[in-house]
Amino acid sequence: MRLKLSYQEHPKHSELVSCVTWGSSSELYSVGDDHLILKWDFKSGETTQVAPLQKGTYVTHIDWLPAQAAGGGRKQSSRPEIFVLTCTDGRFLLVSSLGRVEKAVEAHKGAVLGALWSHDGTALLTNGEDGAVKIWSRSGMLRTSLAQSASPVYSTSWSPDSDQVLYTNGKSLVIRPLQPAAKPTHWKAHDGVILVADWSTANNTIVSGGEDRKYKLWDCYGRCLYSSLLHDSPIASLSWSPDGELFSVGAFNTLRLCDKSGWSHCLEKPSTGTIGALTWSSDGTQFACACSNGQTLLAQVVNRHLEWHNLEAVVGEDSIIRVKDVLTDAEERLELHDRIVKVSLGWGHLVAITPLQGFIYNSRNWTTPVTFDLKTTTVSLLLLTDRHFLVADNVSGLLVYSYEGRLVSTVKYPRGSVASLSVLTVSISVDTIAIRDKKEEKVVHLFDVASGKELREGKPLCHKVEIVSLSLSQSGPGSQRQLAFLDQNHDLFLTLVRETTPTQTYQTVSLGGMVGSIAWNDSTNMLAAVTDGRLAVWYHPLVAFTNKDLLPQTLVRQEDSNFKKSAQLVQFVGNCCVLRRDDGALITTSVSPFPAILHQYAASSKWDAATKLCRFVKDPALWACLAGMATNARDLNTAEVAYAAVNEIDKVHYIAEIKALPSAECRNAELALFSHRPQHAEAIYLQAGMVYKAIQLNTDLFNWERALQLALKHKTHVDTVLAFREKHLTELGSKETLAKFIECQGKVKIDWDTIRSKIENEENRGLQ
Repeated sequence: MRLKLSYQEHPKHSELVSCVTWGSSSELYSVGDDHLILKWDFKSGETTQVAPLQKGTYVTHIDWLPAQAAGGGRKQSSRPEIFVLTCTDGRFLLVSSLGRVEKAVEAHKGAVLGALWSHDGTALLTNGEDGAVKIWSRSGMLRTSLAQSASPVYSTSWSPDSDQVLYTNGKSLVIRPLQPAAKPTHWKAHDGVILVADWSTANNTIVSGGEDRKYKLWDCYGRCLYSSLLHDSPIASLSWSPDGELFSVGAFNTLRLCDKSGWSHCLEKPSTGTIGALTWSSDGTQFACACSNGQTLLAQVVNRHLEWHNLEAVVGEDSIIRVKDVLTDAEERLELHDRIVKVSLGWGHLVAITPLQGFIYNSRNWTTPVTFDLKTTTVSLLLLTDRHFLVADNVSGLLVYSYEGRLVSTVKYPRGSVASLSVLTVSISVDTIAIRDKKEEKVVHLFDVASGKELREGKPLCHKVEIVSLSLSQSGPGSQRQLAFLDQNHDLFLTLVRETTPTQTYQTVSLGGMVGSIAWNDSTNMLAAVTDGRLAVWYHPLVAFTNKDLLPQTLVRQEDSNFKKSAQLVQFVGNCCVLRRDDGALITTSVSPFPAILHQYAASSKWDAATKLCRFVKDPALWACLAGMATNARDLNTAEVAYAAVNEIDKVHYIAEIKALPSAECRNAELALFSHRPQHAEAIYLQAGMVYKAIQLNTDLFNWERALQLALKHKTHVDTVLAFREKHLTELGSKETLAKFIECQGKVKIDWDTIRSKIENEENRGLQ
């Protein structure tokens, strides 16, 4: 990945360019010390003057009102679009796109150094030379003076949810919540004065730069994630890309494109003087720079590399994608007639998005792509899966398409714009979409791909800690669809999203801690993670819901000096894991091919072949996987052999007892109980009309209130429940404390002979 730089032979501004901003993906506005506001139209190649400023008015910053604040990305004809200008005389100006000053506000004593609209466009944040940080309404009315510092505040930024504000204070960074009683977070970040800072809405990471000639990455708690080497000059500007995958850094005659983890993709040395401001286009394909020599520099991101199995794609200049098959050395040249906004490769397809259309290429036929139209020029996210792909459209929401170009469903993302969504907070499989809530980061909404409707509407997945990333498994039936997610403490959890008997809350299982990144295998339900500097692979994580005791036996760890804590999993394809180190180097490592073969045998119910494979390999991890797979598939003979191979003798005896049960319903219920799912077992008994078995299940588990509830509901065995409860209390030497049992005492006669006779009749009926 590198930058393609373009600028004018003769600068349009005669003085220093102080700031730039994008009106749309093809329109740029720049302001210079020559008192001119220029509009750059890259479609027509024309540059026009919007409005001249009064002499003596010097602009320090410009920011355009977010598109979603004016009708979800659609331009309003009744009201001109607005941008804000901050000036050295202490004012900020609200200016229409026609160049007319709508309002001038006296905001600070001394220069106003910056102004930023909130992400929804309802508030304006300003910072000044007087050390004040203030929040204004959209019309320019003062709401609150948020902070007052002893030194000038050179930069500010909104948090992703617009509930907090980041600002600089000398050598420190401060995060100030908008709630008056909340305490700010304050930490020393640099050895020199901090000049710029930006907070990504997509990955919740902060980047800062200052006079110590370094840029650094931080999380929202002030923990340093990355620190760069010394540059030749102070860091004058930086900015995150909209999708949070990249950020750009500017200094004197220096322009750098960096990955979200901090390492540098490329370094350019344009002769433009100090790059004082940077701003990305809404589609994330290019950014503009304000230069001190009067140039307005445009930097386009090119040479993006994509890999999938034996295919490699490179997005070059002039909207050309070169695809190469590394096995046959065959090359294809795909020409698109417009700028490529998003592109993704996977599952035998390549999908490319331009501002107006989408192109779907099949790896078996590169010459005739399937096309589909878009309703907006801004696509913020593109995710592929085996049968469908997901497009995040700022106008229509989340759109699911088939590879034939047919719109499958539309998911209305809750709580506003989809612009803040990223690959960390959205995941899609063949039947399910998972989205972390924008406001409540502890909540995950799950949607059905076919209908676009939320699963268990009103009952989303709720975790105790904020969730930072999530990923859905890609293979297997829908009933075994698993969601793995990492929380703020770097703990890894797993849950089933499509249980056959939905309960009030989702059942989650902890897989481990100190996890940096995760990735599901593309063709099997194997899960890989970088944990504590090691690569961990769970061959069959679904066993956590069958027999959690087997889970550690299905885990294999690999240690390597290259697997540092900061290494990130890029993909897990076949039996190869691709990781990226903190210096940007890619590392490929392999895992055993036998678990994938075992998954294939289990999926096609070839249990004899699966058993022979385990006997041939003689790996305890494979036997543990087979035990879990056979138990899920209710193949008790194979499960009995597998449990014996891993020395789980108690499980072998229990399975033998299950095999001896007379009815299929009883066997299925006992298997559910064996998998620690008593509610599922109860549901099986009730569905089969075995009310006494359901009652007995709850009495055996000492779930007395549920047992009495079932007895009263079905008007049977009430005396049985009361008798066993009384016997239990007598053995413990306790008195009755449950209100429902106290209420029934005296109303129901307890006769043990009658109870034994009823139980015997129930057992005899079950044997028939």
